Amino acid sequence: MSGKLLLLVLVFATILAPALAQQHSAQDERSRILALENAWNHAEENKDSVALDGLLHSTLVYVDYDGSVMNKSEFLASIKAPDLHPSQIINDSAVANVYGDAAVVTGTYTEKGSRRGKAYVRRGRFTDTWIKENGTWYCVASQSTLIQGK
Repeated sequence: MSGKLLLLVLVFATILAPALAQQHSAQDERSRILALENAWNHAEENKDSVALDGLLHSTLVYVDYDGSVMNKSEFLASIKAPDLHPSQIINDSAVANVYGDAAVVTGTYTEKGSRRGKAYVRRGRFTDTWIKENGTWYCVASQSTLIQGK
C-alpha cells in the first residue's frame, strides 16, 4: 500500500471511528430502554410494584387510556388493585429514539386479563418518555390511547 493511500485510510478511520462508536452506543441505549419497557410489562402482569418502583421516576406523570392522570404512587397503587388481573401485556411494536440523556418510546400494545371477574382485551398506542439520571434510565411520563375497532 502506498504512503498516500495508507494516510488516506488512517484519516478516514480517525474520522469514522467516533461516529461508528456513537452509533453503536445509541443502539445499545435503544436496546436497553426497550428491555426496560418489557420489564415494565412483566412487572405489571405480576403486580410487582417493587420492580415498577425502580423503573419509574419520582415525578412520573401517567396518563391512562381512559384519560385519567396518576402520579407515581397512584399508578403503583392502581396496579395492585385486587379486582384487576392482567394476564398478558405485550408491546406489538416499539421504537426508541435516544436524545442524549432522554429517550422517547412509541409503540402499540395488547393487554389481556380480567377486571371484576370479566375478561378484557385492550389494544392501544403508547408514548413513554425516559431520562437517564446518574447512569440509570427512569420513565418520567407515560401515555396510552386505545385503538378502537381492532
